Amino acid sequence: MEAKNTLNNSSAEQKETVMNKILGTVSGSFAPILGVLAGSALITALLSLLKTLGLINPESGTYLILAAAGHAVFYFFPIFLGITMANKLGANGFVGGAIGAALLEPHFTDLVTQKAQDVSFLGIPVILANYSSTVFPILIAVSIYALLDKLLKKVIYKDLQMFINPMISLILIVPLTILIFGPFGTYVGEALSIGVQFLSSKSGLLTGAVIGAAWSFLTIVGLHWAVIPIALANLSATGLDPIIPMAAAAPFAQIGLGLGVFFKTKDKNLRTLAGSGLLPSAFAGTTEIITYGILVPYKRTMLYVAIAGAIGGAIIGSLGVSGTGFALPSFLSIPVFTPMGLFLLGTLTSLLIAMVLTIVFGYESTNKVVSKNTVKDFVLGNVKRETISSPLSGEIVPLSTIADPLFSTETVGKGIAIIPTKGEVVSPVDGVVTTIFPTQHAIGVTSSEGAEILIYIGVDTVHLKGEFFHSYVKQWDMVKRGDLLIQFDIEKIKAAGYDVRTPVVITNTNQYEEVVLVNDGEVHAKDDELLRLVV
Repeated sequence: MEAKNTLNNSSAEQKETVMNKILGTVSGSFAPILGVLAGSALITALLSLLKTLGLINPESGTYLILAAAGHAVFYFFPIFLGITMANKLGANGFVGGAIGAALLEPHFTDLVTQKAQDVSFLGIPVILANYSSTVFPILIAVSIYALLDKLLKKVIYKDLQMFINPMISLILIVPLTILIFGPFGTYVGEALSIGVQFLSSKSGLLTGAVIGAAWSFLTIVGLHWAVIPIALANLSATGLDPIIPMAAAAPFAQIGLGLGVFFKTKDKNLRTLAGSGLLPSAFAGTTEIITYGILVPYKRTMLYVAIAGAIGGAIIGSLGVSGTGFALPSFLSIPVFTPMGLFLLGTLTSLLIAMVLTIVFGYESTNKVVSKNTVKDFVLGNVKRETISSPLSGEIVPLSTIADPLFSTETVGKGIAIIPTKGEVVSPVDGVVTTIFPTQHAIGVTSSEGAEILIYIGVDTVHLKGEFFHSYVKQWDMVKRGDLLIQFDIEKIKAAGYDVRTPVVITNTNQYEEVVLVNDGEVHAKDDELLRLVV
């Protein structure tokens, strides 16, 4: 009996690891280009608004040039995704991009647009399809290419790999993509698109309620990355997508939660946290500060967000709102959704419900009295000049190397990243633990001088669900500089397929004149200074 249980546990762990790897690969492939996708969508939204108001002629050169800027990343999406996915899988990103480019090469696209008949490759009939803006064909093709690349690295002499490996890969993968992976991926995308639209047509209200209620929690565990390709496939197939509009109810509910906490709380730390999360949520669609700073620590608010998201999603789904392009839902991206008025009705309903529920019923969980005795000295509105010690031992690298736009673009705050050589995080300051993620892969510490420091161990390690991490502190614990906060197993995290580069950022950067890197190269926890904060 014990042996059977061990076998079942091992099987479950293996399945979980495979799922983590799939989600990690998808998220790691989309993350580097999510910013340009959202930015391009905002250009399209702006043009749509200007055209509606009669402020720009859609046949003018100005409109067409700006439209090219907004549409380019979507049309050539297989190229961008080919590059990022190959890089994520440890293969040559330029070869991955070349595979995507082959699907859009003019000689091949001419065959598609002219509806050429009897096209074959070595006597094998070719099913022609338009691959611009597609997702699934390149996901499949690059996954196979990455396996082939690993094999070639084992059998090809090292000095020849630079040109032999790309040549063999392109000769094999491009035809296989056009013959097999491309049509199969296209059919998969179309089937998923038809399935979503079928559900929406049968009960848009039910579909919207489920998506709106679940989206925040899918985001927390990273499963939303499995849905985004379906939304992009919908846009590719029909030019319209119902998923993102229904999902938009969730981030707007989180904005409502942030507003509710901001108006409700008397805790200056929490008000600052809520306020700092509202701007990126409302105008960039990035809700991580509210998600991990409020939603996760205060469990009661999860019910508010689920209720508000379900109602807003149900309104949007039942009224048939669609997205005309991919965009992170925010106030700036509203013109991407049509009809705009109905989209606003659903999202603002979601926002107001979450805000009212928070104000009326409160946000506190079991640790509701975040005592004034504990945090009374940490007044974030009056920060002081200070120096932050290194919380890790390892090698310093720029934040721009992190495959997460929230960190690489300094949306969360300015700072640095460290490739750790020892699996220990220590407190970089005297202060209080203001945030400890349930998965224990990230921690926020507020110093006695008012600095908010976020230490986020690894990239996408939220998918590990706390495995390989152990916290020695809990939220609102007082800590001294050098106190052990978290231990983690570097080798096991790497073996599970995750990058251990760890951002160390100042989330209240806007309260400082400068965030200056003191050290570069190798640093040692506790002993070396890392950042100097200038007021």
